[in-house]
Amino acid sequence: MNSKPALHKTSFFRWGTALLVLGIAAVTFSSWWPGVNSLVDRMLAKSQPSESGHGHDHGHDDHATSGAEVSSLELSAQAKLNLGLTAEYLRPVELSNYRKTIPIPSVIVERPGQTLIQVSTPMTGVVTQVAAIQGSAVETGQLMFRIRLTHEDLVQSQTDFVRSLGELDVENREIARLQKVTESGAIAGKSLLERQYAKEKLEALLQSQRETLRLHGLSPRQVEQISKDRRLLNELSVMVPASDQSPQELQLTDMEGRQSVLFQSPEKTSGGGDQPAAPAVGEKRPPLIVESLDVQRGQSVEQGGKLCVLADYSRLYIEGRAFEQDIEAVNSVVSKQWKVSAEFTSGTRLDNLPLSFVSSEIDPGSRTLKLYVDLPNEILHDTRNASGQRFLTWRYKPGQRLQMRIPVEEWTDQIVLPIEAVAQEGAESFVFRQSGKKFQRVAVHVIHSDQSSAVIANDGSVFPGDVIARRSAHQMQMALKNKSGGGIDPHAGHSH
Repeated sequence: MNSKPALHKTSFFRWGTALLVLGIAAVTFSSWWPGVNSLVDRMLAKSQPSESGHGHDHGHDDHATSGAEVSSLELSAQAKLNLGLTAEYLRPVELSNYRKTIPIPSVIVERPGQTLIQVSTPMTGVVTQVAAIQGSAVETGQLMFRIRLTHEDLVQSQTDFVRSLGELDVENREIARLQKVTESGAIAGKSLLERQYAKEKLEALLQSQRETLRLHGLSPRQVEQISKDRRLLNELSVMVPASDQSPQELQLTDMEGRQSVLFQSPEKTSGGGDQPAAPAVGEKRPPLIVESLDVQRGQSVEQGGKLCVLADYSRLYIEGRAFEQDIEAVNSVVSKQWKVSAEFTSGTRLDNLPLSFVSSEIDPGSRTLKLYVDLPNEILHDTRNASGQRFLTWRYKPGQRLQMRIPVEEWTDQIVLPIEAVAQEGAESFVFRQSGKKFQRVAVHVIHSDQSSAVIANDGSVFPGDVIARRSAHQMQMALKNKSGGGIDPHAGHSH
């Protein structure tokens, strides 16, 4: 009579136990299922014959793979540093404007009429000292050459001026004597009047001679010095020019070695005399490089002869050469006042460069249109040798080749990443998004790319604010493939 209740209790207990086991299995599914799945895959792989028809009965466990490709990568602090993933290259994504560009071959050139400065002598003479050193840097007011003057016209003009000064002194003394005699009534006033006329003629002649000396390059101060000392100036000192507009690069020296500055026009002076006007704050001329020396000590030079060539490399031009099919793009940049960029072969990039000007004609030889960008230079290295000469190394040099990139189209609110942030594998493109200590590989659609940037579609694969690794994406992709076993041939080194 009691057998049915006991059977009912046993059945209820079995069903409860089964349900409990199923519940525990469901809760712990993620922990035990990958192992079971991997075990089943290995058993199936062992049971299948090889491509040659021979089964793998030697049990190489190292041939097995996980069966699923790994899509995230955990990097240690040291690994991040090895990949160059510093804070600069781990930044949130921001929407920005992107300008599609076309490359134009370019080269760094000198600024015509500005970079090279030819120093010439205004007077004939013999070089007695060469203080300049080829390749060295020189500054305003620094002595470069001394020349002993043999300029016949200048020597003759100074001689005539000194002679006229002496004659004027004689006339003045004679007039003073005649004035006393005339007052006493010893002689008539006619003699005194004749002397006064002669004095006026001498003063007019001296004024003419003063102007002649100024035309030779002497300043009013130097003329007054000759008038006071009655000595001829016989040596020319050639100095580094103060500025492009200031001719204060020459000095004359008298027989006793005293120097005075050559003439400088009154509008370029201040405070009287021939001293140069005070330069504006921050307008100090950068050092000049002695590019070439064209004379040597003891050499005779004619008036206008070239002494040396100085170079101002503080500012240069980037000269781009656009082909005829690119002229419309260049005109568009000019009209919209867009900035251009330039990229060197080393990978260095210069952005936000305004166009200085565009040539008005097509070069007949190359059939290209020249366009120019102003390029401020900077000093990389500044040293002095044991003798005190200064030598500079400039960052940019005439003749360097690069590519100018001209914008042709602008896209707004785009996800723009460096090209190093995108890994390519076949038709797929990936970026790596940081999530804690891990980097998750994310498939993306690349709308457009150039040598430096990639535009990613804003389709939800990557959102603004996501922290993306902006370099070393290819190395991280290779690390993932090695981790998942996809990059290793399981049969490498085996012959069956």
